[in-house]
Amino acid sequence: MNYNKKTVKDVDVKGKKVLLRCDFNVPQDKATGAITDDKRIRSSLPTIQYLLDQGAAVIACSHLGKPEPNFEKWVKKQTEKGKDPAELTEAKWKKSVEKLTLAPVAVRLSELLGREVLMAKDVVGPDATAKAAALQPGQVLLLENTRFEKGETKNDPALAKAMADMAELYVSDAFGSVHRAHASTAGVAAYLPAVSGFLIAKELEIMGGALADPKRPLVAILGGSKVSSKIGVINHLLDIADTIIIGGGMAYTFAKAQGGSVGKSLLESDWLDYCNEMIAKAKEKGTQLLLPEDTLAAKSFSADAEPVLCDTMAIPEDMLGMDIGPKTVTAYAAAVKDAGTVIWNGPMGVFEFPAFAEGTRSIAKALADTDAITIIGGGDSAAAVAQMGFADKMTHISTGGGASLEFLEGKELPGVACLLDA
Repeated sequence: MNYNKKTVKDVDVKGKKVLLRCDFNVPQDKATGAITDDKRIRSSLPTIQYLLDQGAAVIACSHLGKPEPNFEKWVKKQTEKGKDPAELTEAKWKKSVEKLTLAPVAVRLSELLGREVLMAKDVVGPDATAKAAALQPGQVLLLENTRFEKGETKNDPALAKAMADMAELYVSDAFGSVHRAHASTAGVAAYLPAVSGFLIAKELEIMGGALADPKRPLVAILGGSKVSSKIGVINHLLDIADTIIIGGGMAYTFAKAQGGSVGKSLLESDWLDYCNEMIAKAKEKGTQLLLPEDTLAAKSFSADAEPVLCDTMAIPEDMLGMDIGPKTVTAYAAAVKDAGTVIWNGPMGVFEFPAFAEGTRSIAKALADTDAITIIGGGDSAAAVAQMGFADKMTHISTGGGASLEFLEGKELPGVACLLDA
């Protein structure tokens, strides 16, 4: 995949209307709808401010949540969740959609920019098109939730063209959505010149550089619960990494594959052969593959469970693995110490429970203490690093969860592939 893409700095935006895809999929209070974390809105500010400073008119768009824009499909989904079909009225459906309006985002964005952000009542309807047509340089318009449109997730060409018709340039700056080929993330690029904003440019420069031409040794730390969700990442990184470290729930599938006893630990029996294939591939490639020696186990998956230290290959039948043990922490920290580049995706254990957070905390501290380029691949590992106070010690924390994972797999990301090459 080509990571060298044109950015907003490579094109003339003065006097132009720019369709800017942001990631405003922010968490909200369920009762009040108030935004509880505006980090994603703040992360869009450098690109928006640059466009405004350069004399552009900005038409921002984003999705928020997963509204179902089709009443019949909504009824089907709710019924599958056990809801009584007789109680699923059209009014309730409309309310479920309307609560995912981007109006609160427009208010917060106005506050952060220090200027009014106009809000459209629709995405490509009469209100949006009229407001876009009247938009002047230095003004910002926010379109309604792109997923209110049935064609968004289907990458409907008609919807993409209708969005593109409002602007003269497309700027993609929602890295968390570039792995999806939606109308607003990829489709619009068929009708407009497409470049990246500063957020995506940084992701491509740092993460792309780490994969294409890393400062060595390159160490990849992979955790999380399931082998199945990381097998593509492991397979790809075995071709380019010097060391791969395995932790989290998926370590127990590796242990079982090698004949270990893992008790009640998380196990994906269908992936045992794949684990052995990865172990064999590591040997063939000369890549060091580190697996946990010891484990903190417990009799139940709960915050107050008593931690019991045991060999990872001999977890008692009535226990389940919850975190990596001290021997493993020492070995993993040593592997990180002299690294040139470290990529980390996925926690080492159930870090949400204090008794089983030490493995993840120790790895975060090891990364904070190293001189290596340290890249956190979004998701739970990003949350853990922030929660434990190490975020400002990392070189880069990715803004994408699923996008980061697919990036590390070496997959082509539709929302990046559609951008103009530099």
